[in-house]
Amino acid sequence: MNIYEAIRNDHDIQRELLDKLIQTSGDTKERTKIFKDLRKELDMHANAEERHFYKPLIPSDMMQEHARHGIAEHHEIDELIEQLEKTEMDSSAWLKIAKDLKHKVEHHLEDEEKTFFQLSGKVLTEKQKDDLATKYNAYMEEHR
Repeated sequence: MNIYEAIRNDHDIQRELLDKLIQTSGDTKERTKIFKDLRKELDMHANAEERHFYKPLIPSDMMQEHARHGIAEHHEIDELIEQLEKTEMDSSAWLKIAKDLKHKVEHHLEDEEKTFFQLSGKVLTEKQKDDLATKYNAYMEEHR
């Protein structure tokens, strides 16, 4: 497994949780659990990705701006999570912010999968891609 497959597997988990989250309503145990799972998943993923994907790419002139953009998007996602935490779960505002979060995360995932992966593939060797996947997956296992 290379770094792209490892990250894409987690992207699929995030997409599924986001879809489930916006299907929920009210201040329910289901909404609380899905939100908690999503928040943890996004946080772990961002940390693992920044350490074991973006950081090794920052020294590359071709990738530096893209890596910084990805990290900035992680911070925007964190801000939406914080807004959700401060908003009453049974308010219409909560669902609107959750939909904004879904849109932001899906945009970020698509950016990575359609642009970032292809560009970084020109910078990383096959061995680096495999080594990064090993480190990334080890981090995710340890924090799950």
